[in-house]
Amino acid sequence: MLSKSVKENIQTVIIESIEKKLKNYSPESNHMPFHYRLLGKDRMALFSFIHSLNTTFGISIFEPVAAALAKNNFAKVETQKSVGNKVYVKCQQKAHEIIDTLTIDPHPNKNKELEILRQNLNGEIKSVKPAKVDLFLETLSGAQFLFDLKTVKPNKGDFQKYKQTLLEWAAVILTENKNADVHTLISIPYNPYYPKSYERWTMAGMLDIEKELMVAEQFWDFLGGKGAYIDLLECFEKAGLALSPKIDEYFAKVK
Repeated sequence: MLSKSVKENIQTVIIESIEKKLKNYSPESNHMPFHYRLLGKDRMALFSFIHSLNTTFGISIFEPVAAALAKNNFAKVETQKSVGNKVYVKCQQKAHEIIDTLTIDPHPNKNKELEILRQNLNGEIKSVKPAKVDLFLETLSGAQFLFDLKTVKPNKGDFQKYKQTLLEWAAVILTENKNADVHTLISIPYNPYYPKSYERWTMAGMLDIEKELMVAEQFWDFLGGKGAYIDLLECFEKAGLALSPKIDEYFAKVK
């Protein structure tokens, strides 16, 4: 359960994020005469805004909310973090070999994969530019959790790229500290198939589901403690009620 102060802080983060989006939002200038006459310009403007918001929801909303939720439970919390720019060449090569193996034999095992990387932390080092970490967490004991926040229905063709990012992060972290306790994961903010289980990833054969994926309640409760997901939904609802007059006022102008 989240404390009252944490809930209030999260609601503020949500409200400020949406207000910033409204302030900087420029409606598309597409002329849609049939849509306008059928649905009205105000509804089409709202639809356009929601579509724009959906495309940036991860960075605009989920990232700052996740950071706010995690601050009371982790020693370090950062968003859009650069993990480093050096990697052992042999370690990087092994990461690519792991991907190649999984395309033929789709049985991922994160513990074994990390052990392979650890066994190749020697020799030549090269410069790299890995993707930034959407959410970086570090515990008091030094364990590091690196999250790549994804849309709820990613394309199957992207699975290999996501796995490569997770392995690259681990390789860079281990190059800097061979003894690092590193965990690299994909997070999905909610389950669009609820009440059924989230099964989109199991078909890909790239991710170790237990070690590399957190979906909905599992992710949010990991950040904020047991019950955080339910409390978070309440925070979004209250933030929506508080924002409603401003949103109505904003879109009333386009009638």
